[in-house]
Amino acid sequence: MEKNYNLELIRIISFVSVIVIHVTNYYCRAYGEISQGEYIFSMILDVLARVSVPCFFMITGALLLGREEPLRKHLKRLWRFIIVLVVWSLIYIIWNDFYMKTPYDIRKILFEPAEAHLWYLYAMIPIYMVLPFFQVMCKHMNLRLEQAFLGVITLAVIFNYLSSLGNQEAYYDLPLIGDRVYMYYVFIGYYIYKYRKHVIRDQRIPAITFVVCMLINIGLTWIGTIKQDVHCERFMEYGNPILVLAAAMFFMYIIRLKKSEFSPGPKAKKIMDTFSGCSFGIYLIHILFLDNYKKYMEAADASAWIVVPGLTLAIIALSFGCVWLMKKTFGDGVKWLF
Repeated sequence: MEKNYNLELIRIISFVSVIVIHVTNYYCRAYGEISQGEYIFSMILDVLARVSVPCFFMITGALLLGREEPLRKHLKRLWRFIIVLVVWSLIYIIWNDFYMKTPYDIRKILFEPAEAHLWYLYAMIPIYMVLPFFQVMCKHMNLRLEQAFLGVITLAVIFNYLSSLGNQEAYYDLPLIGDRVYMYYVFIGYYIYKYRKHVIRDQRIPAITFVVCMLINIGLTWIGTIKQDVHCERFMEYGNPILVLAAAMFFMYIIRLKKSEFSPGPKAKKIMDTFSGCSFGIYLIHILFLDNYKKYMEAADASAWIVVPGLTLAIIALSFGCVWLMKKTFGDGVKWLF
């Protein structure tokens, strides 16, 4: 299958943004200990970067939901993710116990990640388990059924989020997406990619919608923080319909760049291929470097204006260097690690 560089561009932007989220979180959660300017700077970057995680799920939908694959291939993909989860859980259990001095109760492994960012693997494994069945379902739906399907799952996502604001939840969840939004993003990615050349042809519409949604979320987060006198994260949740819309518009805008045929030059392709090939590994390993900083530095010890961009670039460079070097040195020997 020919590589789609619109999707690869989204992937690269997203894995950089994930690191931005983790770095800015450190400052946002230090609200009251840092200056208002530092907080606002960190919070704006945090809100903007939140579209990254939905994009990873949408990339999965774009690449996989429209395919027909043998069950053996699905099992191989699922098994790889399980192995990666087991290996990195062990790494972080040892890391947290002996270095960070934050012991982890291994009896919780099925219910609580050994390191917070590994939640993504916990979300993806169930999605991979049902993916072959959804592939068949999507392949055999006509346009009218697709429209009805999108309407039903969209209403469910909105209902779930609004209910959560009142600390309530539905007695039964919609089986198609459950009580979380992640499978919804997989479907949305599939449909945006499938109809990318046929809907919202004016690129200004997704761009403006994205900006408006982000401004609303920045404003709501700031108001919530001032009101509670503690960093407000409610509007950064991935089930927030405003964030859902922003992420979908961002995905649509990038996927439609150059009329959906973004094609960088040979050198740029090589760079993109290298970074993209290491992106999953960077995601898995980067917390080791961030933890090192957090172990010895408090948020108030250095200015967010300097640390956020500087630490983000340093973590990306160190993480990429480690992953690239291990892949270069051991080749397929580390394919189950990254």
